[in-house]
Amino acid sequence: MPGIDHRLLDVNGIRLSLYGAGPSAARPLWLLHGFPECWHAWRQQIAPLVAAGYRLWLPEMRGYGRSSAPSDPAAYDLITLCADIQGAMDALGQREVAVIGHDWGAPVAWHLALLEPQRVRAVAGLAVPFGGRPKRPAIETMRRFHAEGFHYILYFQAPGVAEAEMDADPARTLRLMLHNCSGAAPKDFFLQQKPAGARLFDGLQDPGQLPSWCDAEAFAHLLATFEGRGFYGALNWYRNFERNWQRTEALQDRSIEQPALFLLGERDPVGTLEAYTLEQMPKWVPRLLQQRLANAGHWLQNEAAAEVNGYLLAFLARHYPA
Repeated sequence: MPGIDHRLLDVNGIRLSLYGAGPSAARPLWLLHGFPECWHAWRQQIAPLVAAGYRLWLPEMRGYGRSSAPSDPAAYDLITLCADIQGAMDALGQREVAVIGHDWGAPVAWHLALLEPQRVRAVAGLAVPFGGRPKRPAIETMRRFHAEGFHYILYFQAPGVAEAEMDADPARTLRLMLHNCSGAAPKDFFLQQKPAGARLFDGLQDPGQLPSWCDAEAFAHLLATFEGRGFYGALNWYRNFERNWQRTEALQDRSIEQPALFLLGERDPVGTLEAYTLEQMPKWVPRLLQQRLANAGHWLQNEAAAEVNGYLLAFLARHYPA
């Protein structure tokens, strides 16, 4: 992809791999990827956002690609993940930014907005909403309601279990994740009921080919993120619900006051999982604009790139002009 530069920054006790695009003097805009993806997940947003006048910053988040991947699961709580990005912003001398996050990148974006109300001027989240700090860690609710059945987040909790299944064939893992969480799969197929002893991919569909919105070059970028390293760093993000809850106590009553945009694919299984959070979101994000994209699943910035780009560009032009 032309016009992309790369650097490694030593921040917050790790080495952060960071890609950039656009004029160096332009207003900074951060794009934070989710699970199990990589910086290249934003490939269809890069050219339009650069053309609009922004300097893009696309990190490989802690645990991914060429960024450090500490072995201790406790090194992946939200406050620490935010500190990675804050440290990079400091190193680059950025006093005003906008932040956009997808999937796990969205909670990082939402919490950066909470932690940095002066520096983060506008924030957008894709797929994962913000509904304030819960009364108890969310993992407690999951364990209570899914004690007799399978839930993928519970399956991810014990180190080594999900890794054994996912690392066995990274290409198949990624192909299954892309398909079964997309708009091409039956609605909420990824959330199908399974017994407690099931594995992640039991009962899921293997299309045997890549989706139309992920060509071989894009898939090669994604696969390279995990080949030789595996998924343990990425999975450690899921092992911090209690720690996240403890470390965000100071943010308990804080709302996101900046202009905010939330985009959700109508066929995204996360929309089903987070139905209550979606109801609560306007209370905690008062300057919120929400949009749902018909026929898009979880990977909406590529499944419905033109729509996503239109919403992002309009939102940024109004609240964070280049």
